[in-house]
Amino acid sequence: MVKAIRVHRPGGPDVLQLEDVELGPPGPGEVQIRQRAIGVNYIDIYRRTGLYPAELPYIPGHEGAGQIVAVGEGVKDFEEGDRVAYISGGLGAYIEARNIAAESVIHLPKSLSYEQGAVMMLKGLTAQYLLRRTFRVKKGHRILVHAGAGGVGQLLCQWSRALGAKVIATVGSPEKAAIAEKAGAQDVILYQEENFAERVKEITRGKLCDVVYDGVGRATFPASLDCLAPFGLFVSFGSASGPIQAFDINLLSQKGSLFATRPTLFAHIAKRKDYEEMVEDMLHAIKRGHLSIDEPQRFPLSDAVGVHAALESRQTAGSLVLIP
Repeated sequence: MVKAIRVHRPGGPDVLQLEDVELGPPGPGEVQIRQRAIGVNYIDIYRRTGLYPAELPYIPGHEGAGQIVAVGEGVKDFEEGDRVAYISGGLGAYIEARNIAAESVIHLPKSLSYEQGAVMMLKGLTAQYLLRRTFRVKKGHRILVHAGAGGVGQLLCQWSRALGAKVIATVGSPEKAAIAEKAGAQDVILYQEENFAERVKEITRGKLCDVVYDGVGRATFPASLDCLAPFGLFVSFGSASGPIQAFDINLLSQKGSLFATRPTLFAHIAKRKDYEEMVEDMLHAIKRGHLSIDEPQRFPLSDAVGVHAALESRQTAGSLVLIP
């Protein structure tokens, strides 16, 4: 038996229940991981509330890191004792040990801790596909990053600044402004005190931005469209303030022949070849210092309720992990 967090009904943080569950040996093509750290992400809240439905009951979580303790039939690239990290479209990370398809697992470099490995997968690969695949940021581009002090927001600020972009970030407090500036944002807007679209126009002297990265959702839309130059791209990749409701597509033509997209990480990593290439690019950026995976805040697995409550109320900055 192993300890796990399970969800039996959609709801608030209190639906996260610590329970004993049975864990059998890994099946064909699977490895069994003794988890050392588990990443906590806003998508876990979307799952818990039912915004992103999941079959009940379930164990939350999409990413983690640990050590392989058993290998199933047919697995060739991993062996017992390997340090690994993973991201998976399937659920099941909030648990002490788990079986998972070897296709979802990567070798964790010795230069990175288990805690860093547990948080670099979803957030780091999200930054990778946003900056390198959805819109290929280059020197001279002007970009707007909403929630620049968040886990993904900081990585977007870091990496895009290293790529030579002009980085503008929005945040909710002076404390978070300092975090976004440290991450690489040249200009930071307190969106609760200022009209961020007007400030973007002032900062760019009317040129506006080539791309807006928005993980906030309802609270920042449609004003985000007013931050874009003609033919600019609006990238919605999260809904921390609630989902964007249906909108009149003619807004895109009225505001300058704009483009809009709602990509997902799991579509980008669906093929192992793409997954490996994205991981390689991310690790290369880390090695070059373009991307810094800071040590996250640590909490015991048993405190999942409190961690979700803090994250949902935007009382946190940076990355969070649960320690089994």
